[in-house]
Amino acid sequence: MTLTLTVSDDVRALAPGFTHVAIEAHGLVNGPSNEAGSALLDDAARRLAARLDGLAPHEDPHMAAWRQVYTAFGSKPSRTRNSAEALAKRALSDAGLPRINLLVDLYNAVSVARLIPVGGEDIDRIEGGMRLIRATGREDFVTVAAGEEAVEHPDAGEVVWCDDAGVTCRRWNWRQGPRTRLTEATTSGVFLLESLAPMPVAEVTAAAEELAGLLAEFSPGADIAVRAAESAA
Repeated sequence: MTLTLTVSDDVRALAPGFTHVAIEAHGLVNGPSNEAGSALLDDAARRLAARLDGLAPHEDPHMAAWRQVYTAFGSKPSRTRNSAEALAKRALSDAGLPRINLLVDLYNAVSVARLIPVGGEDIDRIEGGMRLIRATGREDFVTVAAGEEAVEHPDAGEVVWCDDAGVTCRRWNWRQGPRTRLTEATTSGVFLLESLAPMPVAEVTAAAEELAGLLAEFSPGADIAVRAAESAA
């Protein structure tokens, strides 16, 4: 069964240049970070540096557009960066990119190289469909604080991804909750690539095809489907 993904009219009105592409994959093989995944992350950092050509990540037109949208729904983009900008900043620092697990490393590599926010969710941990909405402020976001489970609530008007059990990612693509994240036991996942104008739709589509190719390479035999780009325009 195909996972349902919907974008609310409120979000479409907030960001009419928003486009997302989804990859749904079953039969994945995950595991610890390895040398091959690490090499992809190192190459992604090199591709990023060439793409920016001396600019800071937030000066890239696509990242600047995300900052404008974050400001529009009440978040401070210099403090809560979208996932692509946060990864890019780390890739260019002495810390370098984190190694999480193989599947996460693959989508982080594409995100950094192409400056596109990319997220991955374990389909078996999602309850119902996924929805991109503007929060009321009453939704539950289960996270971890000081090593223990904690429940937070998004700000009213904040853009969040959620399912029937609660928020799965806060501030659009800023912080994912642990409930649906990809673990080494994951075999079915959905990967979301999100873009705003002025990035051409063809560019985010090409990024999705690159990620789908990597998933097929590292999980031979997996059933992988790329959905056509869906625009809010």
